[in-house]
Amino acid sequence: MTTEWTYEKAITRLEQIVAALEGGKCTLDDSLKLFEEGTRLTAYCSKLLREAEQKIIKLSDAEGNGTGEALSDRQGEDMGEELSQE
Repeated sequence: MTTEWTYEKAITRLEQIVAALEGGKCTLDDSLKLFEEGTRLTAYCSKLLREAEQKIIKLSDAEGNGTGEALSDRQGEDMGEELSQE
């Protein structure tokens, strides 16, 4: 990505992409381009969430409040997806 996106802007763009793809009015070529963009944005958002998680873990450890474990409750699953669906 050439421009620096905030997490919020990336999520908003992902929502626009999903709406366009679900609308069914895109050509195959346009759909593929949107899908590729969505894939890049999803990876970017996941990276930002992982970085935020690591900051929280470090801050918790520094405060003596944390265990240093990842913020997931099931064998390394990414809880971001589940939380975003609530």
